[in-house]
Amino acid sequence: MKFTDGFWLVRDGVRISYATDVRDVRSGADRFTAHAAVRKVTGRGGTLNAPLLTVDCFSPAEGVIGVRVTHHAGKRRPGPDFALTAHGGEAARVRRDGTVTELTSGPLTLRLDESAPWALTFHDADGRELIRSGRKGTAFAVTGDGAHHMVAQLALGVGEQIYGLGERFTPFVKNGQVVDIWQADGGTSSEQAYKNVPFYLSSRGYGVFVNHPGAVSFEVGSESVGQVQFSVEDQTLEYYVVAGPTPKDVLTRYTALTGRPALPPAWSFGLWLSTSFTTSYDERTVMSFVDGMAERGIPLSVFHFDCFWMREYQWCDFQWDPDVFPDPEGMLARLKEKGLRVSAWINPYIAQKSPLFDEAAALGHLVRRPNGDIWQWDLWQAGMGLVDFTSPEARAWFQSKLKPLLDQGVDCFKTDFGERVPTDVVWHDGSDPERMHNYYTHLYNRTVFELLEKERGHGEAVLFARSATAGGQQYPVHWGGDCWSSFEAMAESLRGGLSLSLSGFGFWSHDIGGFEGTPEPSVFKRWLAFGLLSSHSRLHGSSSYRVPWEFGDEAVDVARRFTLLKQRLMPYLYGAAAEAHRTGVPVMRPMVLEFPHDPACRPLDRQYMLGPDLLVAPVFTEDGEVEVYLPEGTWTHLLSGGKVTGPAWRTERHGYDSLPLYVREGAVLPLAAEGTRPDGDWLDALTLLVHPPTGPEYAAEVTVPDATGAPAAGFRVRREGDLLRVTESGGGRPFTVRVAGGASAEGTGEVTVPLA
Repeated sequence: MKFTDGFWLVRDGVRISYATDVRDVRSGADRFTAHAAVRKVTGRGGTLNAPLLTVDCFSPAEGVIGVRVTHHAGKRRPGPDFALTAHGGEAARVRRDGTVTELTSGPLTLRLDESAPWALTFHDADGRELIRSGRKGTAFAVTGDGAHHMVAQLALGVGEQIYGLGERFTPFVKNGQVVDIWQADGGTSSEQAYKNVPFYLSSRGYGVFVNHPGAVSFEVGSESVGQVQFSVEDQTLEYYVVAGPTPKDVLTRYTALTGRPALPPAWSFGLWLSTSFTTSYDERTVMSFVDGMAERGIPLSVFHFDCFWMREYQWCDFQWDPDVFPDPEGMLARLKEKGLRVSAWINPYIAQKSPLFDEAAALGHLVRRPNGDIWQWDLWQAGMGLVDFTSPEARAWFQSKLKPLLDQGVDCFKTDFGERVPTDVVWHDGSDPERMHNYYTHLYNRTVFELLEKERGHGEAVLFARSATAGGQQYPVHWGGDCWSSFEAMAESLRGGLSLSLSGFGFWSHDIGGFEGTPEPSVFKRWLAFGLLSSHSRLHGSSSYRVPWEFGDEAVDVARRFTLLKQRLMPYLYGAAAEAHRTGVPVMRPMVLEFPHDPACRPLDRQYMLGPDLLVAPVFTEDGEVEVYLPEGTWTHLLSGGKVTGPAWRTERHGYDSLPLYVREGAVLPLAAEGTRPDGDWLDALTLLVHPPTGPEYAAEVTVPDATGAPAAGFRVRREGDLLRVTESGGGRPFTVRVAGGASAEGTGEVTVPLA
C-alpha cells in the first residue's frame, strides 16, 4: 500500500508518523526495548500530545532477530497466529557500549545508536551492514477512512534483488512490484496468488519474514525505489530478519522457524493421471486410461478422481456417485491390483444439496455471519457453506467423513480451493476474520494431512494442495493451480514454482499440458518433459483428457521416455527430497539458490536445478530452440553425453525427446535399474554415474536413501592417479560404476574404474 505522493509529500488524507528520536533503551541479557518519539524532543513540553513507538528487539532462534513495533498495545489480539518454533534464541546476547546497543544472534547483529537519528541496522558476522531501517523505516500511518497501518521500510542495496513472497506468477525478481499477501483464486496469469507467504529472500544473503497471517502489503522498490516497504492494518507490526550468508542458510533457518516439509512417500514421485475435471468418465473410462498407459509402456503410479466422482451440486458429500460408480470398493480394489495408488478430489465447502449440509449446520460446524446465519453463496457450489476448521469438533467431523474413503482404498486427497474465505463472518474460536482469510488453508490442509498420517502411517501422508501460506510447506505436495494450455502459461507456472521454492516449500507440481483449454501437441510434448523433471508429475486438464495418445504417437513416446527417466533418477531425487525434509532446501532450485555468487544466475526463471546436480531448462517453443545458461565448470548432457564448459550462454535446438538436461561437474548420480518402480528397491542393480572434473584431485560422497528417506548405502568416490576408486558401506549389494563417457565396472564393496 502506498502512503506517499512522490518523495516530498504524503497522499491526501494520510498522516504518517515516523520513529525519530530514541528516548530510552531498556536491555536485558538477550533482548532490548527502545522507545522512539515521532518527533525530535527538545524539551519536556515536546513529550506531550505526541505518540511514542515501542520497539522490542529479540531473537526466537539462532541467526534470526525479531523486531516488534507497537503503537497502541491495548488492541485485542484474537488470532490466529503462525505457529513458530522458537529454538536457540537463548544464545542471543545484548551488548551496551555508550550510546550503542547491539543484539547478536549467531552471525547476525542488530545495532541501535541512541545518539544518532533513528535507525536499526543489521550486520553480518564480518560486520558488514546487510540492511538498514532508516529515518522513514519505522512508522504508522492513518488513512482518510481512519484505518491504522503499521509501516516498515528496509533499504535495498545497489543491485540487490528480491525473491519469494509465495507462488507468484509475475516476474521472478520482485523489484518494482506491489505484492499483496491475500489469498485469491486468480489462476496463474495475474498478480493474484493461491499461495501467499509474507517472506522474501534477498540476493545479499538474508531473508525477511513478516509475522502476520492476514493482509500484508509489500512495496518492493515500487513506492520508495530504494526500499522494501511492508505494512499491515494493525497496531503492531512484527518482522524477523533471517541470516545467511547463503540463500540455503536462509531457507534452513526460516523453515526451522515455520516448519520443515514432511517427506512425501516415494510412490508419489511417479506419474499421476487424472480423469480431468468436467470430462465424462466412469469406471470403464478410468480402466481404459489405466490399461492404455500400460499397453503403451508408460508406468503409472497414481490415478486421480477429480470432482465428479461425487454427485453434481453435492460437493462435498464424500459419497461416490452411484449412477457412475456403482461398485467403488470393487473398482478401487481393481486399481490396486494394477499396482496403483488412488487420489480423490475434495474441497472445504459443503453445498446446500449435500446431505452433510444440514448435519454440519445442526452441529455448528459451518462458518456463520455476525447475526447467526450460516454464511452461504452460490459461487462454485450452489448455496455452499464453509467448514469452520477453527473448531476441533468440526475438524474431527470432517476427518470422520474422509476416513471411510481411506477404508475403501483411497490413498491421498487433492485438497483443492481454500482461498475464497469471507471476512464478514464469525469463527468458532473468535479468530479475527481478516487474519483468518489467509490462514484458513493452513487449518484445512493440516486437518487432512494429520488424518492421512494417522490412518496411513508416518511417511505415507501426501496431499495435492492448491492453497497455502507460511508454514504450509509442512503438508506437501502443492501444485500450481489453474493455468492455460500454452507455452506462456508453462513459463508462468515455472516462475510461480521457483518463487514458491524460495518461500520455504520443498515440493511442487503443475498440470502437465495446462489446465484450461486443450494444448497443441507441441505444447503438450514440451510440457511432458518439464513435468516429469519436476518434483511431482501429474497429467490433468479441465474439459479435455490428458492421456498422451490424445496428442499423437510421438506424445506417447515422449511420455514413456521421461517417465522411465524419472524412475531411474529416483535414488537421486529421493535423496534431494530427504534433504528438503531435513534442511528446507527445495528439490526444484532456482539457479540463484545453487549459484548465489554468479550474477548471471540471479534473474534466471526459465531453468532450474533439480536437486544439487541436474540443470533443467524446459523448452518453451514449438521448434525446440531454447536459451540456457551454464555456470562455471564442465557440464555433461545426461541424454546425449555431450560436454560443455561454462560459464556460457548457449542457444540449443532440441527435439521433443530432449531438452537441456545437464549434470554438474563432480556429481555422482545414483541411478536405479531400468524398469524400477518409484518406490522400488533402488539398490538392486544400482548404477553410479560419475562425472569427475579434470585435474588430479577428486573426492566425492553420495548416499542412497531407502523408501523412508533413511540412508540405505553410502559411497565414497576418489581419484587415485588414472583410476577411480568407489568404496561402498552399508548396502552390501553389487553395484556398477560408470564414468560419464568412459569405462564402467561392477562389483561389491569396492569398485575400481580406469579414467583414461
